Amino acid sequence: MLPEPSPKPPVAPGKRILPPKPLASLIVVTGFVGLLWVIEGIDTVLAHPFDDDGIWPRTIEQWDGLIWAPMLHFGWDHLAANSVPLLVLGLLATSGGLRQFFGVLTIIWLFAGVGTFLIGGEGVHAGASGLVFGLLTFLLVRGLFARSLPQILIAVGVFLLYGYALWGVLPSEPGVSWEGHLCGAIGGIVAAWMVGKSLRPPKPQPAI
Repeated sequence: MLPEPSPKPPVAPGKRILPPKPLASLIVVTGFVGLLWVIEGIDTVLAHPFDDDGIWPRTIEQWDGLIWAPMLHFGWDHLAANSVPLLVLGLLATSGGLRQFFGVLTIIWLFAGVGTFLIGGEGVHAGASGLVFGLLTFLLVRGLFARSLPQILIAVGVFLLYGYALWGVLPSEPGVSWEGHLCGAIGGIVAAWMVGKSLRPPKPQPAI
């Protein structure tokens, strides 16, 4: 009787390029994007009362805009422009598991919100573009911090697809929150560094 083949060892989190639970990742990411469309639908029906609930830089009475801003958009075109990259980049970012993904998203959310609150220009800032830029930079540098060739190759593909968008972290088009893009991008780099650090084996302690 031939021995049964040993089960294939799981891919280490630092080397994965696909979600370990694809269906769960698809439900979470599409569910979040779907929620944004529901919110915009409600905002449209109610004649856009949510448009003033984003981030008002350096206005302490409006501090809670840091929480809501990524879920609010100035019309359907604004939302549609963020939805596809959010879906693509979000799904790729779940390759480390949903728990890691939520941690990464939280870091980007905080950096984009707090940074925009501190350095943003006059007027209200809203939209998920800060999350998009954060996920983009996270995917671009994650492989370097994790020292993973497969993830570096994914980063190359992401750069070819969305690299042009990185110009959005610089002051350019009036009415576009480049500050939110920049701070979200910084958050993505910080999140990638933290993920890479968590995946490295601990250094051996010197014998006493």
